Amino acid sequence: MKLKFLLPLVLLAAAISQGCVSNKKYAELQTNYNRSLDTNSKLKQSWQTTQQELAVSRTQVESLQQQIDQAKANAAGLQDALNKCLAGSNQGNVNIAKLADQITASDKYIQHLVNLKNKSDSLNQILTTNLTRSLTSDEMRDVNVKVLKGVVYISLSDNMLYKSGSYQISDKAGATLGKIAKIINDYATYDVLIEGNTDNVPIAQTNIRNNWDLSALRASSVVQALQNTYNVDPKRLTAGGRGEYNPVADNSSDMGKSQNRRTEIIITPKLDQFMTLIGKPAPTSGQ
Repeated sequence: MKLKFLLPLVLLAAAISQGCVSNKKYAELQTNYNRSLDTNSKLKQSWQTTQQELAVSRTQVESLQQQIDQAKANAAGLQDALNKCLAGSNQGNVNIAKLADQITASDKYIQHLVNLKNKSDSLNQILTTNLTRSLTSDEMRDVNVKVLKGVVYISLSDNMLYKSGSYQISDKAGATLGKIAKIINDYATYDVLIEGNTDNVPIAQTNIRNNWDLSALRASSVVQALQNTYNVDPKRLTAGGRGEYNPVADNSSDMGKSQNRRTEIIITPKLDQFMTLIGKPAPTSGQ
């Protein structure tokens, strides 16, 4: 490129050294010189443009390198996250397997309980049928017997047991109480709780203060009848009154009140017997 700049000058010097030249020759040389200057100017501009483009390219290369480095860092981070995820997934699979085993064991236990319940329900139904077999259809209207987890519940209506507005046992209750005493004596090792219950109508008796008194007196009357008339061991008997506070029906209707006026006989096993019935060991004296 420098040779192109020097060539016109060399020619000009050679011409001068040889003497004067013709105007035509001079004009030609001047034209060539001007062309050379123009070419040189263009070349300089091109060089400057190239330098600028090169600087831009370098900047772009540096930016791209930064982007590549960032992409590599992101890729490494993603790979690390993936590795952790896979490791966590493996651990999760182990936990899921353990959980599945626990669920399977739980399902088996639940099925076991269902089977026991079905068996218990069947036995309870058989016991209930056997216990009520001796009761007449008339007595069944005033007596409700059911067995739950080895506990016998006998509910007696006050219409059958007591004289109206009284805690004295009625004459017609004798035959039914005799049959119930037979049931109690069949469960000779069980305790017996007699609970009196009333409706919410206040008692209007001068010798009875309130429904608490009435319910307790009625329970006591049944206990004494079982002891004195039907030879039930009094050590097994407990009398209690719950007044109007243990309703089984709404007291807003006559039907509901009738259902609430009742005496319940609960024949229940002792603690160790009860634990055996529900499949748990009885607590020792040291516990």
